[in-house]
Order: sequence, then structure tokens, then C-alpha cells
Amino acid sequence: MLEEVLEHLNLGPGKIVVDGTLGTAGHSLKILEIILPGGRLIGLDRDQKAIESAQERLKNFSDSCDLVHSSFMDMDKALSQLEIKSVDGILLDLGISSVQLDDPERGFTFQVDGPLDMRLDQNSYISAYDLVNNLNEDELSELLWNYGQERWHRRIARFLVEERQKDPISTTQRLRDIVVRATPHKYRYQRIHPATRTFQAIRIAVNRELEILEASIEKAIKLLNKGGRICIISFHSLEDRIVKVGFKNFAGQGLIKIITPKPLEPSDSEVSLNPRSRSAKLRVAERL
Repeated sequence: MLEEVLEHLNLGPGKIVVDGTLGTAGHSLKILEIILPGGRLIGLDRDQKAIESAQERLKNFSDSCDLVHSSFMDMDKALSQLEIKSVDGILLDLGISSVQLDDPERGFTFQVDGPLDMRLDQNSYISAYDLVNNLNEDELSELLWNYGQERWHRRIARFLVEERQKDPISTTQRLRDIVVRATPHKYRYQRIHPATRTFQAIRIAVNRELEILEASIEKAIKLLNKGGRICIISFHSLEDRIVKVGFKNFAGQGLIKIITPKPLEPSDSEVSLNPRSRSAKLRVAERL
């Protein structure tokens, strides 16, 4: 949703913008082209590999951007260290990037085999392996329901506990196969692969994605200058609800004006070019 983001951030020369989910720097590159001369971009990402990749992609703009290995939850600290008190725009493009998803060594996908990792920040201590092999059955069931809204959460949790007693569950393929076997036969061949919600739930839990998002919205809004805008792209209903409720609460306090009463969605042409964008929802608010 690049065009929609660029339009709704109200960019212009001299603006200071935070890209809290730098990723492959696609958004950041276009933002920099609009806010120069005189503008400044601060890019944050929990993934050190993303920072390194973005540094190369944005090398021609090195004097106008600061790239920081950090969660967007700590954007206030990152900006303080850069002696920046407030900004004109903030973008959060949630979820994981195609680069991360397509790398089997990161363990995010069930499409190919890889280690059961799923950490956005590879310096983190807790991985998917740790959760799958150490949580008890009730904890696993609760995780799968709360973060994946998985219908068969109890059955899958029971199967996981039984299987790990034989050998630790250490690969994405084994996790996927266990989930498929735990799913009743007539539900295994739906449009959505039966392992999708389990992988989503575990990834969200490993990276504390919902907790971080909820804690970050207030920080982000308070860092905006008057008239500054925040754009948040979410990819599933749990994220979108947090953004919707957060914006509503702060609008009620008179801190922001909601620009998108209903979230914007990608165009048909974008979905045809990038099927992974089909579930994206963009919400925008402006600081009063």
C-alpha cells in the first residue's frame, strides 16, 4: 500500500519521519525522495539483517537518514539518542517481510523446511522451538487460540505435547505435519492451509507482537507534532483491532483525529501483483 501511505502521511520537504518497521526500505526510499531537501528519516527494525540491507539500499541518502536496530516500541529512546523531540510522520507496517518469510533458515514458513525459530530479533532468547517444546498443554492451547484464533487449538496442543515426548519438535516441517494430523480430516483441505493459524500464533507469541503494538501506539501519537500523521498497516484482525481501539481511545481524549473511519485496503491491481497484500488494512490518524 505504498501509494496510500505516501498520500496519507502528508509528506513534504523538511519533514521528519519515522519508519518503525524498516524491512527492505521500500517505503523509506520513497519517503526520503519526498522529504528532501531538509528532511530526515529514522528507520527502526528488530532484524539486524534488515538494517544491513537497508543501509545498502539507502546509501545515497546516508546524510539524511538514521537506521537503528530497535523495536518500534523503543522509538522514544531511539529519537532521544538522536536528539529529536518530535516528528511529522510515523509509519508502522506490521508483520514480517517477504525476505524474512522466504528465508527457510528463519523458520517463519511451513512451505519449506527449516529450523523452528521465528525470531524477528535473532538476539532474542526465546524462539518458537522453546515455546513449542516447553509450554504445557493448556498454555499451548491458550496461545493458539489467543494469537491464532485456531479452532482446533486443544487438539493441536495435545498432539504437540504427545509428539515432543518422542523427540523435540525442531523443524517447521515437523510442526506443520503434526498440525495437519491434529486437524480433522475434512478440514485439512480448505482454502487456508491448516497450519497457517498455528504458525501465526507462535510467531506472534515469540515476538510479543500484540503487546508491543499496544504499548507503542500511545508513544507514537505523543511523539507527533501537531498535524503529524501516523499510518499503521496491519495484516490480521487481532492487530487491526488493537489499532482501531487505540485510535478510538486517543481520539476520545482529544489527542488525534481519525482520518480513516474504515481502514483502507489494497487495490485489486496491487493484490494481483502481490497476493500477500490481500489482508492488509491501513488506518491513519492525525495529531491535534
